[in-house]
Amino acid sequence: MTVAKKPGKRRTMSVTLQARGGRAVSDKGKYTKMAGPVTVNALNRCVRATGAIGKKSAATGWILC
Repeated sequence: MTVAKKPGKRRTMSVTLQARGGRAVSDKGKYTKMAGPVTVNALNRCVRATGAIGKKSAATGWILC
């Protein structure tokens, strides 16, 4: 999930989750509080997550390997 620190007016938010070797699953749109949740089947695989609110974004790189 991508969660806004200060919920309120609608703004563009997105969250993306991808298991290595699989397709990315995302939720994008204009939300007031949060985007997501999204899930992927990632048994014994690395996972990458990204999230954005407006022009600010963050990403994890490959984790849980």
